[in-house]
Amino acid sequence: MLNVNNLTISFTSREGTTRAVDNVSFSVTAGSTTAIIGESGSGKSVSCYGLLGLIPQPPGRIESGSALFLDNDLLQLNKHALRNIRGRDIAMVFQDPMTCLNPYMRVGAQLMEPLRYHRGVPRAEAKKQALELMAEVGIRDPAITIDYYPYQFSGGMRQRVMIAMALINEPRLLIADEPTTALDVTVQAQILKLLSDIQAKRDIGILIISHDLAVVADIADQIIVMQKGKVVERGTGATIFKRPQHPYTRKLLASIPQGQKTPSSISPNPLVSVRKLCTWFKQDNETVKAVNDVSFDVYRGEVLGLVGESGSGKSTLGRSLLNLVPATSGQILFDGQEVITLAAGELKSLRRRMQIIFQDPFASLNPRMTVYDTLAEPLLLHKLETRSSVAERVLEIMDEVGLARPYVRKYPHEFSGGQRQRIAIGRALATRPEFIVADEAVSALDVTIQAQILELMKTLAQEHGLTMLFISHDLAVIRQLADRVIVLQNGEVVEQAETTALFDHPQQDYTRRLLEAIPGKSLL
Repeated sequence: MLNVNNLTISFTSREGTTRAVDNVSFSVTAGSTTAIIGESGSGKSVSCYGLLGLIPQPPGRIESGSALFLDNDLLQLNKHALRNIRGRDIAMVFQDPMTCLNPYMRVGAQLMEPLRYHRGVPRAEAKKQALELMAEVGIRDPAITIDYYPYQFSGGMRQRVMIAMALINEPRLLIADEPTTALDVTVQAQILKLLSDIQAKRDIGILIISHDLAVVADIADQIIVMQKGKVVERGTGATIFKRPQHPYTRKLLASIPQGQKTPSSISPNPLVSVRKLCTWFKQDNETVKAVNDVSFDVYRGEVLGLVGESGSGKSTLGRSLLNLVPATSGQILFDGQEVITLAAGELKSLRRRMQIIFQDPFASLNPRMTVYDTLAEPLLLHKLETRSSVAERVLEIMDEVGLARPYVRKYPHEFSGGQRQRIAIGRALATRPEFIVADEAVSALDVTIQAQILELMKTLAQEHGLTMLFISHDLAVIRQLADRVIVLQNGEVVEQAETTALFDHPQQDYTRRLLEAIPGKSLL
């Protein structure tokens, strides 16, 4: 179906020409799945985006190669011919649904658009098909949510919308760029099964780009390993995972989170106490109970893991603790001080001691601020440094989080995803907080960078005596990092226990379903 030969793509910048894809070849056959894996910057996405004319030219340039799709060379087609193929015969699932969905258009209109553009389907029929596909990919209450805007969905639900948009025209080839990165394990398992079922039903080929080796192990017929723009190894899942030949492949496999945290010294006194917390929202004249009657403690020096499916209320709970989202009722005590009722001035001084690391550093970092400005801002805001002393403290923070000092005047777009997350962690640590909420802080990172960031967070937690609420959909990461785990379902706590006890002897059916859905068990 797709046969790519000797593809070479380069980018030209002020620093010169970089060969992002170097003589890469691979193929996808009908009814099969080819996976491309590698670290950030290895050329995975560029290889696939280049096929569909989705890289900017300039600075990008396709130097050589061919990409035969159903007897057409995609690299030789004009823009009009390529546009007729994109979204109809070849569909794309992008990595970040929040930046790829139009924030001004309702989800239903975006789902119907490919049908109406490529096939001229009447609006009523297009809406009917959109509703059916929304239900098929597991979006709740399609008749209501079809009129939602993207911001009204959780990250996992937005990813389901992206997948529905890609599938609505029944394409022959589906290119999926990190399609399950933002999804919890049960939703991830559902999406992978959905892709598998649709593949069998429609005999489509799937080209998947992923840094999640466990996901690849479960679904790929052929695996391509890329490093620095080159293919360094290829083979079946069993071959790659059981008998890796290249040192780089072995390095990737060694970075997969395994084992559990060594017990650490935890104070019997809670730093954060939550009692009967409710955070409710009004939406279309209905009350959404995002967090409902939740109670727990976070002890000094503890890393408390928080897990649950998309839409379970994890992020809302984390943000409620810092009063970034106002609670409806209940009590939040930080070091004995009530948080919910604090005035703005009192809350500002308390925020020096409570910080958050957001999931997407590209969205949470100001694109117009350099690393220096980003790290200096909290220090100056809280009067922890003077204008004359702040520069040296900024450089010390960069050392702590593993960023080279010469990068201090660079902007966020000049960094990789892992480096941006280090900047976000540095900003959170700048004020020497006692408590940090880490909201999916490593979910978008490839396994080697993820391993580095997790090691960094463990080291910093030990050195600075941090207390942390670590929110994640990756149970392998939670097992490696957390002392205790809370399981959240539909805004309510269904189980909480020490990490070992919860993984070895889960008490609730919902917890067991989460554990059973962990990908990659067959090969890892």
